[in-house]
Amino acid sequence: MSQKRKVQRARHAAQEEQKGKSIVKWIFGALIVLAIIYAIWATIMIS
Repeated sequence: MSQKRKVQRARHAAQEEQKGKSIVKWIFGALIVLAIIYAIWATIMIS
């Protein structure tokens, strides 16, 4: 395999890793927001 192809694969793998981390952050953020909304809703329904 040529050096150019190895560099391209390494660069692509790094980009994919960054995209994956970004998606995980967004998912956790959305879950936290939903948990807060649910907690507020549950508090209102109990009152």
